[in-house]
Amino acid sequence: MQGHQIIALTLWVAVLAGCQTERSVTAPVPVAAPESTVQGIVVGDDRTAMEAAVDAGASTAAPPPSGAAPGGVVINPNAPDSYVVKRGDTLWGIAKVFLRDPWFWPEIWQVNPQIHNPHLIYPGDTLRLVYIDGKPAIVLQRGDTARVEPRIRSQPLEGAVTAIPYASVAAFMSKPSVLAKEQIKDAPYVLTTRDLHVAMAEGDTLYARGFTSPVELGTHYNVVRVGDALRDPDDGNRIVGYDGIFTGAGHITRVGDPATLIMTESARETEAGDKLFAGGVEVPLDFIPSPPRVKTDGRIIAVSNGVTIIGQYQVVVINRGAGDGLAPGNVLAVFQEGGVVRDTANKGFLNGMTRLAAHKVRLPDERTGTFMVFKTFDHLSYGLIMEATDVIRVADHVQNP
Repeated sequence: MQGHQIIALTLWVAVLAGCQTERSVTAPVPVAAPESTVQGIVVGDDRTAMEAAVDAGASTAAPPPSGAAPGGVVINPNAPDSYVVKRGDTLWGIAKVFLRDPWFWPEIWQVNPQIHNPHLIYPGDTLRLVYIDGKPAIVLQRGDTARVEPRIRSQPLEGAVTAIPYASVAAFMSKPSVLAKEQIKDAPYVLTTRDLHVAMAEGDTLYARGFTSPVELGTHYNVVRVGDALRDPDDGNRIVGYDGIFTGAGHITRVGDPATLIMTESARETEAGDKLFAGGVEVPLDFIPSPPRVKTDGRIIAVSNGVTIIGQYQVVVINRGAGDGLAPGNVLAVFQEGGVVRDTANKGFLNGMTRLAAHKVRLPDERTGTFMVFKTFDHLSYGLIMEATDVIRVADHVQNP
């Protein structure tokens, strides 16, 4: 019996050990290099990168997890090990899937010199999160098979993913509500109308001059009037731009000097001297999100469409530009200036009598959003509000994130 008891006890211990082994969790082992055959976990089916990040509960205010990468890079705790790029994605949204702070994307993006245009990302490509020497990295696997067509296409292949939404930028650039001095200087202008009308309206024929390059028949132009000067709120003597007032639109019907246009839209009377801006967008959108190289402290001085409360994907204008060290792709944090209150606490029955004499206290600034530059001039930049966690208004501060 004693021998059988020993055998039974031994078997029992073995069973317990086996169960314990099945219940234990093995920590993931960082890989030294990506494996092209590993598919990883694909995020969603139809969701864009930004939708996936929101659904996963990503937040710019999330605390950094333990094991955060050195240099300020914090991996989104809900980041997948791979993501398939979808139509409608932006680079900002993709970066937010993997990172707590999307502007650190250049720190983890691994360029493969064997890939043509390695910085460009296309729908169908797969991005993989790997660890190289213990540091996180994003590597690209081209989805070439998804873009190969056996027959002639009637439409061009899908373009690369842009850093920010194209539509928001296009709408503003074609009808700018703020004009930099550089834009005004180089823009063609309205000379007069066919019938020498003082003011012009829809259906009128107008003549324009000042084109810096040959014009083409059918080219669409928006007509914008130069309005009041915009002065730097931090330096009232410096003019950084001018209000832009959209008056109408037309297209070229005859080339020459002057060129002839037919007005197809009229928002208000167009006058001689008003400026012409091409309807297309001439802003490269393939830049990479990054923090400014210099310390930046500026203000929002204007917003598109003249709204008072600014939200996500609205174009705003700030009083800092290339001359101040900014470049397209630079990301800035938006802060609401803290108010000033009087410290009347603990004054007892003398509270009312001492209010005017109470010490003034400046409340701290509160972060309300994130802003990305897409076009710079000397001392003025256009940009897009990428995230808004609270109300954003003209005169709010922008600073390094």
